[in-house]
Amino acid sequence: MKKVDWDFIIIGAGTAGLAAAQYAARSFMRTLVIESDLCGGQALFIYQLENYPGLWPAVSGGTFIENMKNQATTFGATIEKMEISSIDKKDDVFYVKSKDKTITSHALLITTGATHRKLGIPGEEEFYSKGVSYCATCDGPFFRNKKIVVIGGGDSACDEANFLSNLSKDVTLIHRRDELRAQKAVADRVLKNPNIKVLFNTIVTEIKGDQVVQELIIQDVLTKEKSSLAADGVFIFVGMDPQTQLINSLPKDEGGHIITDEYMQTAIKGMYCAGDIRSKPFRQLITAASDGAIAAHCAGKYIRDELGEMCC
Repeated sequence: MKKVDWDFIIIGAGTAGLAAAQYAARSFMRTLVIESDLCGGQALFIYQLENYPGLWPAVSGGTFIENMKNQATTFGATIEKMEISSIDKKDDVFYVKSKDKTITSHALLITTGATHRKLGIPGEEEFYSKGVSYCATCDGPFFRNKKIVVIGGGDSACDEANFLSNLSKDVTLIHRRDELRAQKAVADRVLKNPNIKVLFNTIVTEIKGDQVVQELIIQDVLTKEKSSLAADGVFIFVGMDPQTQLINSLPKDEGGHIITDEYMQTAIKGMYCAGDIRSKPFRQLITAASDGAIAAHCAGKYIRDELGEMCC
């Protein structure tokens, strides 16, 4: 058996990746977590994490991730910042390549998550960082006491609208359907918030302004009537696109998410996927953590039982 650098390499340091790192390292697997940016992924943008079982009172997403990171490294996982260019497998060894080096492992977990989906309308790119944002906790304070518009109807849009309502009494939530898609408790909080006005059956067709955002062109999806809505800040939360570039050839579902079995294994033996990149019916931090823990357990079993290697 060829000697490898690591037993288990995890690409992506969000909730799924860090949960996997903890479980793998605690099982004495030589574990490397690779992240191209900040650890945490989408969890970093959560203002108050209140639906993670046992984590109460609520904490910020940043605090949650910092604790996960410290827990994983305390058990022996290594976290390294690196931009991965390609992944290959030869015989039973994975080769993970960056610009500077190639590292090897027996098993591999991809937890690269997803990025914010864009509307693709005029003005969205032009006014990015000039009033258009995809992160309320990052940019919300710039729009204190101003006219704020949130686009979307899921959990993220509602959570962010509630957060922004603490900064301004003039928040408008725009959703293209006739009811919010968010979990009932989250949606009810928006509907009962006196600082949030909800426009149902409405889409935004254009973002306009001079140097910064000044107004939106909105359209009623039923009557097709268009009108103008004044805005200083526009926060867009209309879904996520899975980041599958490194493993684009693997089977995907209709949404572009990687298909795995219940053990988190992909069509390639020894390669696992977890978190938002994976095809599944429900995406929350708790399901990402569960995915990661299962993947780490199954990767260890694969190394021991199928490869006949001892993790050390």
